[in-house]
Amino acid sequence: MDFQDLFRKMKHDPRDPDPWLALYLDRSLPIDERAKAAFLKSQRSTTRRVVMPIIRPFARLSISGIKLMKILVPASWQSPWLLHRSIYWGLRLFVAPEANYLILRHFTIGTEILKFIEDNVPGIHIETTTPLRTRRLEDLLDNTFTVHDLTFYNFIIELNEKLRAEGREIEPRKEIDFSAITDDDASIGDLPNTWLNIVDLQTAIEIYTPLYALFLSDHHFWRASNSLQLDEIIALYVGKILNDPLPVALVHNHHPMVPSSTLEAGFRLTLHGLDSETLHGHLRKLKAEAKRAAAPGSPRAVTIS
Repeated sequence: MDFQDLFRKMKHDPRDPDPWLALYLDRSLPIDERAKAAFLKSQRSTTRRVVMPIIRPFARLSISGIKLMKILVPASWQSPWLLHRSIYWGLRLFVAPEANYLILRHFTIGTEILKFIEDNVPGIHIETTTPLRTRRLEDLLDNTFTVHDLTFYNFIIELNEKLRAEGREIEPRKEIDFSAITDDDASIGDLPNTWLNIVDLQTAIEIYTPLYALFLSDHHFWRASNSLQLDEIIALYVGKILNDPLPVALVHNHHPMVPSSTLEAGFRLTLHGLDSETLHGHLRKLKAEAKRAAAPGSPRAVTIS
């Protein structure tokens, strides 16, 4: 599905410029063009403009009510199985193709960013993480959302335990290994596109966040919400490897030691998706530059250090 076609066909009217066309044409953020078009198409949709502002207060009120219920009812009931099936059927029946495309991409690019860090810390092999490469909505049924959160925590813990044991830190690399970073998402399967598939990404996230609160224990919901602020840590690792402060500037979920309220989880989850896309896009851009520099007949590249 060509998400860019919408913006290619737009005509610019100087008297009434389209805000989303301006953002699509702007190249200040290093985001994959197809993913960027999908994201902006979702943000431009009627449900994002009309439905999401109505849904958000009710979603946050629901989270508060669920948290209160779990305080009063001490039994720690949870069902990741129901959570993932509720999300799956909602995505399949009601969520727009561009939103589903971005969700499926997200787990793959997260896996690639973590693998990039591992590949560029010599002598370290991370064993506790679970690589996720989602190509179909059915791939989400295997507790993918919760596994994704656990993977980031496990990666940070194991990486730092091993570095501390050896008295080492992440250091800049003169020769960067970009083998983990790919730009091939052509294998993502056909996405549902019926007259019901109209819900945008941000509205879907706001609706699903109370389901996290309901179907996970309070501890697990808090942990999942807090994982969003790990974006800053991952960007710092990438920045150290590249010896470049830009990766940290590309992410906006900061300060994991000062947790934000779980009521803001829906908005920060959208930011998390954008953070991942910009960080991955930056690495793709550097990989492409390194590949061009290494091509026969090209001037020798300046070493990234």
